Amino acid sequence: MQSNFQQSPVITFFSERSIFLPNNFVEQSEKPFEVHLADHWGMCFGVRDAVDLAERSAKGGDVTILGQLVHNEVVRESLRKAGAKEGQLFGEQASTSEVLITAHGASNQQKERWAQKGHLVRDATCPLVKKAHSALATLVAEGGFPVVIGQADHVEVLGLTGDFPDAWVVLSVDDIISLPKQKCFGVVSQTTQPIARVRELVELLKKHHPESEVRFRDTVCQPTKNRQRALHNLVRKVDLVLVVGGENSNNSRQLAETAKALGCITRRIASAEEIDPRWLEEISRVGVTAGTSTLMGCVKKVIGKLEDLGGKAVK
Repeated sequence: MQSNFQQSPVITFFSERSIFLPNNFVEQSEKPFEVHLADHWGMCFGVRDAVDLAERSAKGGDVTILGQLVHNEVVRESLRKAGAKEGQLFGEQASTSEVLITAHGASNQQKERWAQKGHLVRDATCPLVKKAHSALATLVAEGGFPVVIGQADHVEVLGLTGDFPDAWVVLSVDDIISLPKQKCFGVVSQTTQPIARVRELVELLKKHHPESEVRFRDTVCQPTKNRQRALHNLVRKVDLVLVVGGENSNNSRQLAETAKALGCITRRIASAEEIDPRWLEEISRVGVTAGTSTLMGCVKKVIGKLEDLGGKAVK
């Protein structure tokens, strides 16, 4: 593993706690501000493993990634340059002999469909997403009516429900009320949903369907829980939170929504270039966090931009 941040065509990963922060930021304004980095942030092991598999597969120049491997444009562009092609999971063809399932996973039905087309199917599904698939399958086998808490159009949720055509996806009180009566509900969650919201919806399900048994398996991943918990601690110390993450990253979106709900001024950015100096006017403390698909280098550039604007790191 490299110990610096030199540019390289190969993505280099670092522990979320190993970021280098300068001991002294150069103060370039009369009123410098503090910069606080969340205790947990950035790329998780599932995403790192997926990118590693994709890079190794791309070296042969004969792999099509069936969708966006992870919701991060920097990773996406890097894989393109490495030779990986990008297709669609629900598409009909790929020009390569190998296809790669993204970190968000896919239904067994889709994996088998691509195998039947004659492709070698490689699987970069996050292990914690696989755990959610297994939990739902077990609940259904035990007689539960499949319910998934999450975004209905998100690729992970489409994968979870793909093998269960009767499954319902819920994310609001109205969704819960609309559920048909069942003897037993088997409930899992999209792995990147805030656990507080998930538990609230499970309790609502029990309340609105008192005649039904509700079997819930907590499938929110630990990295998501860690980042949400760290965010709660961060907002207590800062006036503004910058959430670094791709535009279509659910994890980053949830972090931003949580920060706003907690009453903190929040800006969601994909890169350091998006920071507007006007955001920092009358701000004394800035917090920085990042979603599970955000690269270390992106966060470092954000810290560097804040340094240029007069920030001072607080460790």
